[in-house]
Amino acid sequence: MRIGTVQLENPVIAAPMAGVTDKAYRILAKEAGCGLVCTEMVSDQALLYGNPKTCSLLDISGEAGPVSVQIFGSCIDYMARAAEIVESRGAAIIDINMGCPTPKIVKNNEGAALMRDPEKAAALVAAVVSRVRVPVTVKMRKGWSESTVNAVELAQLVTAAGAAAVTVHGRTRDQFYSGRADWEIIAAVKRAVNVPVIGNGDIRTPVDAREMLRQTGCNGVMIGRAALGNPWIFSQTVHYLKTGELLPGPTNSERIAMALRHFDLLVRFKGERVAVWEMRKHAAWYTRGLRNSARLRESINRAQTPEEIKDLLISFLAGESGA
Repeated sequence: MRIGTVQLENPVIAAPMAGVTDKAYRILAKEAGCGLVCTEMVSDQALLYGNPKTCSLLDISGEAGPVSVQIFGSCIDYMARAAEIVESRGAAIIDINMGCPTPKIVKNNEGAALMRDPEKAAALVAAVVSRVRVPVTVKMRKGWSESTVNAVELAQLVTAAGAAAVTVHGRTRDQFYSGRADWEIIAAVKRAVNVPVIGNGDIRTPVDAREMLRQTGCNGVMIGRAALGNPWIFSQTVHYLKTGELLPGPTNSERIAMALRHFDLLVRFKGERVAVWEMRKHAAWYTRGLRNSARLRESINRAQTPEEIKDLLISFLAGESGA
């Protein structure tokens, strides 16, 4: 699969997720064979003001590429200038967020709110494309609501403005993440444009990924929530698409070992205090469904130091392995 000048090893892509797809996550996803990873969404204004926390989201140094950086905003000039900064930091692809449904984003006419003004959205894409050399992509939804479904129209406008690919999440903004994703809208967008289309929504297993590709004709699949605490979904999906063989899932011991590796990366990149706090959600994802995991999660939520968290995970791992 190729996006502009960027050749991907495979069509399995990790969805950008705020508070999740940081450097540690991206490293694990790439190690699992993911064809393309993406940063958390980055505010154009925060970039231009040099906000340290926001700028840290752009740290992709030392990562196995390609890495896409997603930016969001509503001011055409700000977005174009932010894209220049992102390119200078080494982004292989710049993705424009037109799909985030959260109130704090859409109230500023950003994210999914841009779908209500397709002409402005296209002008924004054209401005960004004119200022950078790397491919520019757009992530959108089915529409703002069921009464205003316009993904096809928007995809045609943004690709005419220079977008090298589009990702379509088959839900409206009003749905957030509830209900079922409409894969037919992905198929409709694919029929309407001449650039790669990436399908997103309700891919929980490798079989789902193959079915989306088959049903919609899309070029790539984007996996989001199914990868939380489960980087194996990428290797399993890549393998299944190539061979038709379903790999076994990770053992309980492998899940805990991966949680430990994830935590080590968080400590390395974010420091002990932040890592301890953020590991609470990751531990919940990695241990979901495991026997006695509720007690483990409660203990991790009370832990204050990296040593405590590691001891808890190692003790749990020893119990799982019978050591």
